Amino acid sequence: MGGSSAACVITLLVLLSGSVSAQLLQLNYYKNTCPDVESIVRKAVTAKFQQTFVTVPATIRLFFHDCFVKGCDASVIVASSGSNKAEKDHEDNLSLAGDGFDTVIKAKAAVDAVQRCKNKVSCADILALATRDVINLAGGPSYPVELGRLDGLSSTAASVEGNLPKPTFNLNQLNSMFASRGLSQADMIALSACHTVGFSHCSKFANRIYNFTRTSPIDPSLNRQYATELQGKCPRNVDPRIAIDMDPITPRKFDNTYFKNLQQGKGLFTSDQVLFTDTRSKNTVDTWASNPQAFNTALIQALTKLGRVGVKTLRTGNGNIRVDCGRFN
Repeated sequence: MGGSSAACVITLLVLLSGSVSAQLLQLNYYKNTCPDVESIVRKAVTAKFQQTFVTVPATIRLFFHDCFVKGCDASVIVASSGSNKAEKDHEDNLSLAGDGFDTVIKAKAAVDAVQRCKNKVSCADILALATRDVINLAGGPSYPVELGRLDGLSSTAASVEGNLPKPTFNLNQLNSMFASRGLSQADMIALSACHTVGFSHCSKFANRIYNFTRTSPIDPSLNRQYATELQGKCPRNVDPRIAIDMDPITPRKFDNTYFKNLQQGKGLFTSDQVLFTDTRSKNTVDTWASNPQAFNTALIQALTKLGRVGVKTLRTGNGNIRVDCGRFN
């Protein structure tokens, strides 16, 4: 009974925290200081997108990794300096593609080039806007972005440890990690679908195609033909820099094909495929595989809630607007 009561209290605190965060942010936050911020960011992001499609998954992943570690405060962008090893240099962040960082840096420069906007818009808000824009540019939905975040005042590699989901996670582990940030199972499934435009290094799933168990080297939940294709792209001694598309069908389009792939056993990570193999989440996968509108609605809600996690604002008083996104003022 005591454990149940404690769990209820924790759940209530998480829900209250999410509610407070929602009140801290607002639409059109910069209407008086930088009214054209969204169009400025969109133009810079579009230019970067036209240079390389990697801009899309790189920016989305940067936003996720930022928000899940000490909140959406652009602390993942800060470079290590002196004796401080920053978030970006933690092992789990070394695979963050440089194009994501470059997208934010270029958009920040474009905003600051407008005199009335200079040093008025946070890197954290620019990353949130850029994430919306890359999703839309790749064929996904557009949506209003709540703004008003400040940039964080600290960034340590130690803070990353244990705060990002692993590709081997089961549903309980996924739900637990997301719930601690005020995100539901439906939010988690919707955000997982961002893998529809992602890519992964072979080492992240090699265990599923070579040494899953002693009696079954290939994960039985993995489509056998797909497993053979993966072995061809990722031989045992593959160059560790080699990366492959996480969506083998429409890797350059943000869509609901991710869920159709799961139905066919083509989820690249264990944490992807479990969404279909676990009966508690299977119905959601099936629904969104056949109803892209329902998925888009859920995705917008999940991204909005993600953008509220651990935000610093003028009201909380624990952040500022960085002049250079890559270093503290």
